[in-house]
Amino acid sequence: MAEAASQHLSLPSRLLELCALLGAPRDSLRGLEQVAQKKGVKHLSALDPEVLSIFVPPFIGKEDSQMVGANCGTLGKTRRRSFRKKRERPRPEQWKGLPGLSRVPEPEDVTVPDGVDLLALPQLCFPGGVCVATEPKEDRVHFLVLTDVCGNRTYGVVAQYYRPLHDEYCFYNGTTHWEPSWPAVGAAGCFVPYAVCVVSRFPYYNSLKDCLSCLLANLKLCKDFEVDNPIKDFAAKLSLIPSPPPGPLHLVFNMKPLQIVFPARADPESPILDLDLHLPLLCFRPEKVLQILTCFLTEQRIVFFSSDWALLTLVAECFMAYLYPLQWQHTFVPILSDQMLDFVMAPTSFLMGCHLDHFEEVSKEADGLVLINIDHGSITYSKSTDDNVDIPDVPLLAAQTFIQRVQNLQLHHELHAAHLLSSTDLNESQAHRRAWQQKLNCQIQQTTLQLLVSIFRDVKNHLNYEHRVFNSEEFLKTRAAGDHQFYKQVLDTYMFHSFLKARLNRRMDAFAQMDLNTQSEEDRINGMLLSPRRPTVEKIASRKSSHLQVIHRRMVVSMPNLQDIVMPELAPRNSSLRLTDTAGCTGSSAVLNVTPKSPYTFKIPEIHFPLVSECVQAYYADFVTLLSKAMGFLAPDNSLLLARYFYLRGLVHLMQGQLLNALLDFQNLYKTDIRIFPADLVKRTVESMSAPERVQAQQAPELMRLISEILDKPHEASKLDDHVKNFELPKEYMQLDDFMKRVQESGIVKDASTIQRLFEALTVGQQKQIDPETFKDFYNCWKETEAEAQEVSLPWLVMEHLDKNECVYKLSSSVKTNLGVGKIAMTQKRLFLLTEGRPGYVEISTFRNIEEVRSTSTAFLLRRIPALKIKVASKKEVFEANLKTECDLWHLMVKEMWAGKKLADDHKDPQYVQQALTHVLLMDAVVGTLQSPGAIYAASKLSYFDKMRKEVPMALPKATVETLKHKINPSAGETFPQAVDALLYTPGHLDPAEKVADAHPKLWCALSDGKVTVFDASSWTIHQHSFKVGTAKVNCIVMADQNQVWVGSEDSVIYIINVHSMSCNKQLTDHCSGVTDLIVQDGQRAPSKVYSCSMDGTVLAWNVSTLQVTSSFQLSSGGLTSIRLHGGHLWCCTGNSIMAMTTNGFLCQELKIEEIEENFKDISTSFLAFQLLPEQEQLWAACAGRSEVYIWSLKDLAQPLQRVPLKDCSEIICMIRVKKQVWVGSRGLWQGTPRGKIYVIDAETKTVEKELVAHMDTVRTLCSAEDRYVLSGSGREEGKIAIWKGE
Repeated sequence: MAEAASQHLSLPSRLLELCALLGAPRDSLRGLEQVAQKKGVKHLSALDPEVLSIFVPPFIGKEDSQMVGANCGTLGKTRRRSFRKKRERPRPEQWKGLPGLSRVPEPEDVTVPDGVDLLALPQLCFPGGVCVATEPKEDRVHFLVLTDVCGNRTYGVVAQYYRPLHDEYCFYNGTTHWEPSWPAVGAAGCFVPYAVCVVSRFPYYNSLKDCLSCLLANLKLCKDFEVDNPIKDFAAKLSLIPSPPPGPLHLVFNMKPLQIVFPARADPESPILDLDLHLPLLCFRPEKVLQILTCFLTEQRIVFFSSDWALLTLVAECFMAYLYPLQWQHTFVPILSDQMLDFVMAPTSFLMGCHLDHFEEVSKEADGLVLINIDHGSITYSKSTDDNVDIPDVPLLAAQTFIQRVQNLQLHHELHAAHLLSSTDLNESQAHRRAWQQKLNCQIQQTTLQLLVSIFRDVKNHLNYEHRVFNSEEFLKTRAAGDHQFYKQVLDTYMFHSFLKARLNRRMDAFAQMDLNTQSEEDRINGMLLSPRRPTVEKIASRKSSHLQVIHRRMVVSMPNLQDIVMPELAPRNSSLRLTDTAGCTGSSAVLNVTPKSPYTFKIPEIHFPLVSECVQAYYADFVTLLSKAMGFLAPDNSLLLARYFYLRGLVHLMQGQLLNALLDFQNLYKTDIRIFPADLVKRTVESMSAPERVQAQQAPELMRLISEILDKPHEASKLDDHVKNFELPKEYMQLDDFMKRVQESGIVKDASTIQRLFEALTVGQQKQIDPETFKDFYNCWKETEAEAQEVSLPWLVMEHLDKNECVYKLSSSVKTNLGVGKIAMTQKRLFLLTEGRPGYVEISTFRNIEEVRSTSTAFLLRRIPALKIKVASKKEVFEANLKTECDLWHLMVKEMWAGKKLADDHKDPQYVQQALTHVLLMDAVVGTLQSPGAIYAASKLSYFDKMRKEVPMALPKATVETLKHKINPSAGETFPQAVDALLYTPGHLDPAEKVADAHPKLWCALSDGKVTVFDASSWTIHQHSFKVGTAKVNCIVMADQNQVWVGSEDSVIYIINVHSMSCNKQLTDHCSGVTDLIVQDGQRAPSKVYSCSMDGTVLAWNVSTLQVTSSFQLSSGGLTSIRLHGGHLWCCTGNSIMAMTTNGFLCQELKIEEIEENFKDISTSFLAFQLLPEQEQLWAACAGRSEVYIWSLKDLAQPLQRVPLKDCSEIICMIRVKKQVWVGSRGLWQGTPRGKIYVIDAETKTVEKELVAHMDTVRTLCSAEDRYVLSGSGREEGKIAIWKGE
C-alpha cells in the first residue's frame, strides 16, 4: 500500500515546479491573420500574452490515480491554489468532415506553486510584449526571479521562439494537427512568438537554458502532433530529477543532444552557482564594479538597464554572488515588463531591471535612483539627485588590491583555449568550457570574498558575544578618516545587521573561514590576550616603512622544547599563515592560484515513456541500482561522496514508498555528513508512517534512536537569540550586576572578577552603585588613553632595543630622572626612559630584575617633590624619577607589574602579566575618572597581584617549579573560566598536500558544554577558536587515525572531527546513554578499530574506515565509566567492579570493590579510575572517597593488593601511565588551602616521587604528549592547562 501511495508524492527537491507554454490568445491571432493578408501592411501591433498550457507535477496517468493513499500524503507539499485553463475547441466549420478528429480533453485542475503569479507570468515571459515579426527571428532566452509574500524566491528560465502564423493550431490546441490546404500566408511575412517557461526553486540558469535549448530543437519538428505532448514529456523528465545535495557531486542528465549538468552548492550555507561570474567584469571596469558593490552594501534604490533581457538577471545575480555571505534583503525584480515600470517609484530600497529603451523615461520620472547601464558600463543617477545620492568609495587599500587582482584575471575563454584543437564532440567541448568557468568562478569568488574580509575583518574586535553588542562608535574610530562615510552608511543597513547576527552566532561561513585562513600571527596571539590591545613595535615599524621584515617559518612536527619558552614575552611567535598585509588588505595583488577540485558526477538513468506508474517505478529502480553500484565502488573512507549517494538513494526510496529504506539511508548521513541531513523531511516521513510500519521501524536498532527523537522528544526548534544591540552608555544608576554587563558590553574587560574589583574601586567611600556620569567619565578616559596609544610613534633607535611584540602601554609626562630628562615608558616586559632632545633609549629595568619599588620624596629648594625609586638587581645605582603628581600612580602600577611578572615566572603562566597589564590600565582610568584625593586609594583596589604577593607566599614547592614548564588559558576572552573536561595531544605530520599549520602538533581541549578549542602545540597559540560538539559535557577524546578525532559526549553521541578541515560533520549515534570512554586498538592492524563504552554498560567496536559497529556486548551491571585494552581483553571499570572481558563479551576475570577491604561493604564507594601497566603486569585503581592508590597483579587478582597512600589528598579524579610512572590527578591541600594536585608515582618502587601543586582548582583530566610531557586541565575555578616535563 505504501509503495503504491508514495509514488505520487512530490519529489522533495525536484528541479521543476512548473512548466508553461505562453503566447498570444487564439482570437487575437485570428484577427491578426486577416490583417496580415492585406497588402501593404508592414507593422503589426503588439499583442497581449496569456498562459496557453500549464504543466505541474506529478505527471502520472489517470489509471494510477485510484492508488493514491492517505498515509503518505503529508510528505508532499500541501495543496495550493488551483488554476484551470479552458482551451477552446476549434471552430466546427473549419474542422468539419476532416478525418482523425479527436475530442478535446476536458479542462484539468493543476496546483500552482506559491510565488508564481499566473497573471503576471505572461508579462514577464514577454516583457516587451508579443511582437509579431515579418521575418523569422533567432530563439532567445531570459531569466526570471519570482518572490512570494514570505520572501521565498523561485526562478524562471524563459525560451522564446517564432513560428509562422499559419501553423498556430499545432502549438497548443490539443487536437490532431491538420495541414491547411490553402497557400501559406507566409508570403505576408507573419511570425508569431511563443515562450516556454520553466519554474524551479533552484537558480539553475545555465542548466535549464541547456534543457530548453534541447526542447526547442524538438518543438521545431512538431508537424504531425500537438506541441503539448513534448512539453509535458519535457516537464515530466525535469520533475523526476532531484536537485543534488550540497557537496562535490554534480548530477548529469541526457537531454539529447546535450548532457545537462546540474551543479551542487558548495555547502549547505552557500548559494547554488550556475552562473558565469565574470559577466559583470566584461561589462564594467573594476572601479565601476566597486562602485556598484557599494550601492548594494549601502542598500540604494538600484535599477539595471540593458537591451538584452537575459543580462539584467544574470548581472544582478552575479553581483549578489560577489557579496556572499552578505545577502540582499530587499525587493529583487530583475526584469520589469513595460506594464510594471511604476514599480521604480517604490520608496524603499530595491533592485530592479528595465529595458534600455526606458532609460530616459525612468531617469526623468523617478528620483533617488542609481541607474546602471550594462550595455555602456556606466553608472548615473536619476533626475536632480546627483547631489542627494552620495555613494562613498570603498576603503582605499581594499579597493586597490581588488582592482589589481581583477586586472590579473583571465576573463576570455578564447585566450585560454587558443592552443587547443577544435573539439568534434559537443559535450566534450561543453565540459571543457565548464571546467574553465568553474576555475574562473572560484578565482572571482576568492577575490570578492577577500575584498569583504579586508573591509569587515576588524568588526569582530568590537563585538561582545555574551551580550550580543556591537560597538559601532569604537569601530568607526579605528577606520581611516576617508573611509568613515562608507562605514557609516553600511553599518546602518539590514544587510550588515544580518552579517552581525551571523558573526555573533559564530557561524563558520565562507567569510569566517577566509578570515581564519588569512589571520596574521599577531591576530592569533591577540586572541589569547586578556590585556587590551596596543600597537606592537612591529606594527609601529610597519607604519614607518613599507618593507616589513620577513618572519621565518619554523616547521615543527614535534613538541617544542619548553625549556626555550621565555616567560617575560608573549607566547613565541611561529610561522604565519597570513595571506594579507598588515594593513588588513588581503595580500598581494596577484590572483590567487585557486584550482578547485574537480567535481564528481553521477549520471541519472533514462526516463521512459509513456509516463505511467510502471515506467516511473522502473526509473526509480534503475536510479537505486545505479546509486548502489556507485557506492559499491567507493573506498570506505570516501564519506563525503558516500553521503551524497545515501541522500539521493533516500529520496528515491521515499518516492518508491520504501520508507524504512529511506530512513536507513538518511540515518547513514550521521556517519558520513550530518550537514546534509534533511531533518524536516525525515520528521514528515516518520509522522506519515502507518502503525505497522512504525512497529517495524522500531525493531531496527539503527532507526530506534532516530524515531524516538522525533516521536518521544519532538524537537522544538529553539530559535537562536539573534538580536543585536549597539553599545550605548548607561542612563541609570548601576548595581554590580548591571555594571558588569555594561563594562563587558563596552569591550573594556570581560573577566568577571576583574570587573568586580573595578566596581569596588569606583565606589570607594560611597554607596555601592555607580552613576551614569561616573561610568561615562571612566569610559571616555579609557578610550582616550587607548586612542593615544594608537598614535605612539617610537624612533627607530628605540625600537631596535625592544622585542617586536612589545607594546607601549603607559607614558609618563616629561620628568627629571637620575638618567636624564624624558618620559618613562612601560611595556609588558620593561620600563625604559624615552629621552628628550635627541630621542634616545635608556633602559630602566625589566620587571623580572626589579628588587624594590619605593615612593619617596626628594628635596628641591624649599619643597619636597614626590619621587619614585626602583632598585634593580643588576645595577648598583637606584633609579630615581621626580614624578610629582604622577608618583603614587606609577608606584602602584610598577608594583603590580612586578608582582604579575613574579607570579608569571613562578607559575610559568604569561597570562599573569596580561592580567597585571589590565589592572594597571584600569588603575590609570580610575585615577583619571575620579580626580580626587582618594583616587589613588581607590586605584589600589586593583593592585590584586601586589596584595597577593604580600599576603600569600608566592613560591611554589621546588618539585613543582622544576617540573612545570608552561601554562595556557583556553578560556581567555571568556567572561568566566571554564572547566577543562578532556585533553588530547595529536602529533604533527609533514604532508605536502596540507597547509603548514596542519603539520604542527595540536592540543585539543574540551571545555564546558561541548566546546572544543584547538591549540597549535608548537607555539601554544590558538589554532581554532572553540567550536561546538553538542551541548553536553565531553567525557573523552581520542585520535582514531591520522584524519579523525573522536569526541565522546554525555549526550550519548560520538562526534567525529576532521583534523584537516577542522569541522565536525559526522556523528555516531549507536549508544543510548552517555559515552564515557574511547580506546584505540594498539598496533598497526588495518583497518584500525576503536572501542567505545557508555554508562549503561554497552561496549561497541568500530571499524574506523567504515564507521560500522563490528561487534558489541553489554554489561548487566551498567555504570561503565572506562575501558582499557590489554592482552586481547577489554578491562571494564564499573562502580562496583573491574572486569576483564573478551571482545565478544565473555567474562574472564572480575575484581569486586568489596575485595579491597571488608569494611567497604558498609561504606558507599566505587571505582573511580584505573590503569593497566603491561610491563609490570599490574592493575592500578582509585576509589571514591579514598586517598590511596590500590595495586593488583594481573596474573592473579586474588593476591593481596598493595597500597600507595597520597599525602594531603582529598579525592582522586584521574590517572594516566607515562613510561614507568603513574600520574594521579586529584584535589588536595597545600599549606591548608584546597588545590589541584598531581602525584607522580614510580611504577617499580610504588612510591610517590613528586607531589606537584598544579592548579587552583581540581585536576580534572590528564594526557601525555609523546611521553615527554604531561598536560593537566583544571576545574572551572581556574580553567587552565599546565604542561609538565615527563621525566
